[in-house]
Amino acid sequence: MSEEHRETGTGWPQPAEPERPAGPAGEPDPRPDAPDPDELSPLAPAGPVEQEDVPSPAEEPGASSEVAAADGGAAEAKPVPVSRRLTSAGAMIAVLLALLGFTLVVQLKTTSTDPTLAATREEDLVRISSDLDSRERRLRQDIEALEESQRQLRSGEQGRQAALEEATRRADELGILAGTLPAVGPGLSVRFAGPDKAVSAARILDAVQELRGAGAEAMQIAGSDGTAVRIIASTYFVDEPGGGLVVDGRRLSGPFVILVIGDPPTLRTALNIPGGVVASVEEDGGNVTPEDSEAVEVSQLHAPIKLEHARPVS
Repeated sequence: MSEEHRETGTGWPQPAEPERPAGPAGEPDPRPDAPDPDELSPLAPAGPVEQEDVPSPAEEPGASSEVAAADGGAAEAKPVPVSRRLTSAGAMIAVLLALLGFTLVVQLKTTSTDPTLAATREEDLVRISSDLDSRERRLRQDIEALEESQRQLRSGEQGRQAALEEATRRADELGILAGTLPAVGPGLSVRFAGPDKAVSAARILDAVQELRGAGAEAMQIAGSDGTAVRIIASTYFVDEPGGGLVVDGRRLSGPFVILVIGDPPTLRTALNIPGGVVASVEEDGGNVTPEDSEAVEVSQLHAPIKLEHARPVS
């Protein structure tokens, strides 16, 4: 028993439309309850429509492999399998969604507030902020103090060395001025010769003062017998009754030679000023002979003075 089928475009076979009586000359059915012919024969889609998981007619038991076309011709229906594939765009969307969720979770954890601080009053929050600022200032001050101590410790060795060198230099200068250290340098060798009146203690003292005023840094006086005395601030000169001089308790006989360290031109000018030492000695029949020297050696030392009353101001 054969049954005509109609292609619906869905892949399922359907029975052919039942025959309905037609009016004369192919007119529509005149019965009032007759169905609309357009409703009984719906339009088929232009092409086959793919559906997922829908078995083809060949898979149905008892189904015919051949389907009759609407125009009566035989056409073979081939089902098109459809599989769900994850495209690259779908994979990218999934990754972006995962990253978005992770970001939201991290942001929620980061911006979560302490319930204790959330319940704190505004005045308490201001006080806490002020305390934190004060602690920060104290810590910064501590850091600055530690950095300064570090700099001092690093430069301490150099500072101690510089201080030691300065102290040594100052001690040498004071030793030269006090006559406790020998000295050498450019200067003059001044020879005084003549009668006792010309080379008296007053004239020698005037010469020493003129030389000091001209910048003399170290001096010593020697007699004809080679006896020498270091001239310092407390040195005194006295005329000896039998001739000669007494310098700091030591007797010297003329002629006398004063060795002085300083600038030679300046020292020479001080001795030769009008009415000065040279002019006074020459008026009394004596003479003064200065000689420049690049290395005047003042080697005679003075005993250290022990102070009994003076004390340094602290």
